[in-house]
Amino acid sequence: MPLVPTPTSGSRGKRAVIRAAGGAAATIAVLALVACGGANTAKPASGDKPQKGGTLRVAYDSDPKCLDGQQVGNNTALNVSRQVVDSLTDQDPKSGKITPWLAKSWEVSDDSTSFTFALRDDVKFSDGTAFNAESVKANFENIVDLGAKSTLGSTYLAGLDTIETPDDSTVAVTFAKPNAQFLQATSTMTLGIYANATLQVSPEQRCEGEVIGSGPFTLESFTHNQSVKLKRNDDYNWPSELSDHEGAAYLDGIDISITPEASVRNGSLISGQVDLDTAVQAQDEANLEAGDFPVISRANPGVVYNLFANESKPIGGDLRVRQAINKGINRQELASVLSAHQAPASSALAKSTPLYQDQSEALVFDPDGAKALLEEAGWTEGSDGIREKNGKKLSVKVTYWQDAPFLELVQQQLRQIGFDLKLDKTTIDEVSSLQQTGEFEFQFYNLTRADPDIVRTVFHAGGRNVNYRKPGKVDELLDQSQGTLDQDKRRKLVAEATSLLIRDGHSIPLVELSGVVATAKNVHGFRFEASSRFQFYDTWLAAK
Repeated sequence: MPLVPTPTSGSRGKRAVIRAAGGAAATIAVLALVACGGANTAKPASGDKPQKGGTLRVAYDSDPKCLDGQQVGNNTALNVSRQVVDSLTDQDPKSGKITPWLAKSWEVSDDSTSFTFALRDDVKFSDGTAFNAESVKANFENIVDLGAKSTLGSTYLAGLDTIETPDDSTVAVTFAKPNAQFLQATSTMTLGIYANATLQVSPEQRCEGEVIGSGPFTLESFTHNQSVKLKRNDDYNWPSELSDHEGAAYLDGIDISITPEASVRNGSLISGQVDLDTAVQAQDEANLEAGDFPVISRANPGVVYNLFANESKPIGGDLRVRQAINKGINRQELASVLSAHQAPASSALAKSTPLYQDQSEALVFDPDGAKALLEEAGWTEGSDGIREKNGKKLSVKVTYWQDAPFLELVQQQLRQIGFDLKLDKTTIDEVSSLQQTGEFEFQFYNLTRADPDIVRTVFHAGGRNVNYRKPGKVDELLDQSQGTLDQDKRRKLVAEATSLLIRDGHSIPLVELSGVVATAKNVHGFRFEASSRFQFYDTWLAAK
């Protein structure tokens, strides 16, 4: 395969990193990703051949809300849009290697400011229009224009300087500063490429399903809180290098039903009314496995489930209180209420994240140390065991929507040190509205991405700044990690940054999220991609 052309005039620095299509070693190195828990693919029995046809019936636990993967970051949405939209590159979920998809090859400048992609010339969107360099330029510029509406993309493309398209098959993206995370970002659904017609409609219309991609499926219908229906794109013939076959997808279509009740999803799978339950509960795993239903899991890379203090508020702004919370949580005890496919957090990052470093020594359960810190901060034990200061209880509320029963155990543990964590479970819409106001004391969530730069996305004082904190040493470290291609140096910088985040209670890590899926026995070829989104392109149904 030819290498990409000579850099365009907007490029900076010497070209030293060249990636050739067809399996050459990745030069933007990422470390091995570690799958956690059970298998992360549904494999056919030896000798079974993939069969075409059939509709995969999938049960979701919640409404995707918005089907525009460039705007939102929730798994239910991205698991739909991933089937409809392709990206420039893909990422191997086992090795972390970046591989070709819509881009055949690429070059990265020495200073990681310039990225030049050589594009496939045989790709069409499902509306019949051609994919080319202008498509990439228009999509990236659109994501920048979305601003805060693109919750992840706004940080992936921060500092974008120029996008040049010297011909239909070449696009050169240049940043004002080094941007080591950008190549991996091109593998994500967030930087997936839409047809021009999609970019002409409003962000709200795209949320409601007006999206056209070049992926193996097209969106047929979307009814909130009821269903999403996808239809095979018969013309599809440009899969990622990581795919197991070429040509159109095996499945005729995918019918997704929204079924919040876990018992109904589980019963529907066992009775044969659905083929795939996307949110298996811990208490159901053993029965499903005993019944020979494949249970497939993969730890989500990225920032683990955390409690995030709003440091603009009096309680969250007290360093000693935040440090006491980290010491007052017995993470090993949390394992008793987790799925066998989940694990207590051992860092701000999940173990499946490239460049992960174990920091569990900083997260040791130390209730006496926690109590001493609270005493030092002036919080004394009240008659009900909850601490008080100046007539105010040491009590905060966290509003969340996720299925996270382990929070009840966290609540009990913190009560033992005199901290009252009130749990307020509600809808994703209400949580989103509350986050926009900034009028909350603590937040709870995780954020998935197979690159450690997700720490910058969440914590950087110039970015999302989840803690509402002032700039500091952490931000300098995250800026440096974004600007270096030296993986050993980047690992040290990320480790130092996450260590400071934990030390000062900006990060209060709890549990690593894992996607746990159960399938009918005739479902084959289902797999998780590197960011733990679903990949249905190779999925097929055997005859029952």
